[in-house]
Amino acid sequence: MNVATSAPASATASNARRAGMAMAASGAILFSAKAILAKLQYRYGVDSLQVLALRMAFSLPLFAALGIRETHRARARKALPSRRDLGWIVILGVLGYYLSSLLDFWGLEYVPVSLERLILFLNPTIVLLIGLFAFKRKVAGKEWIALAVSYAGVVLVMVENLRVQGDHVLFGSALVLGAAISYALYLAMSGELIKRLGTMQLVAYAMIVSTAAVMTHYLIARDPAALFGLPWQVYALAAANAVFCTFLPVTFTMAAVARLGAGTAAQFSVIGPVSLVFLGAWVLGEKITLIQLIGTAVVLGGVVLLSRPGANSVPLPSK
Repeated sequence: MNVATSAPASATASNARRAGMAMAASGAILFSAKAILAKLQYRYGVDSLQVLALRMAFSLPLFAALGIRETHRARARKALPSRRDLGWIVILGVLGYYLSSLLDFWGLEYVPVSLERLILFLNPTIVLLIGLFAFKRKVAGKEWIALAVSYAGVVLVMVENLRVQGDHVLFGSALVLGAAISYALYLAMSGELIKRLGTMQLVAYAMIVSTAAVMTHYLIARDPAALFGLPWQVYALAAANAVFCTFLPVTFTMAAVARLGAGTAAQFSVIGPVSLVFLGAWVLGEKITLIQLIGTAVVLGGVVLLSRPGANSVPLPSK
């Protein structure tokens, strides 16, 4: 009797794990692919602010619906955000999905997608440094090694891109690094809110705040009419970015965490930068050199070392 009942339970757990692994891998690849879509949009004469505004505008209805659902659930369990929580949500929304995305898309005008994703992949190590300097958290020897390995890999790839593409890579890399720092601040500051509100509720609210910030920025800096009358391909790519590279990866990643746990799900984010190296070459025609491949492997090795059991838990990027 026990054997008969345990077999279906084991099969169910195995199926859930396989589904979680597929969702985690899909989420990592889709998150990374936003850079590919942005690069394709740039070919039609739009700039980073237009790309970001269209991405947020198309994703807003999806996150608004998610926010409504999460609000109903929070009301049922009496876990609605307080006024203080709402203040922090505004700060986190500006840091994590407005400022970070703005700098990221701006940087993509100057750097290849493979380098952009590698720099963003330094998020775990930046969070580690924020914990060290802002919160006086102790850093283990293994974590210092992971930091050194990760940054050595990025320097290797950056030097190679400077050789191949010129000095503008430095400016673009600085913008993307600013995006990584902004998002790392979001990760470092969001822990308590996630405990109180849950990840999905926080993400939905933060995305709504971010959309408001992006649109306000656009209305101040540009003529709203400039968002209309663009080639249809720009809108199609923006819609794909909103659905497939913004909303779906969030839900896939959260579903993977529910099935695998945060630590195991996070391991799959290493697929993102690896996939971009080859997607960038295939879709955009970006060159792949041996040095770039070695640098990518070095960065991934540092992140894997940081996320192995025994290292202090640091969230991996999901942006």
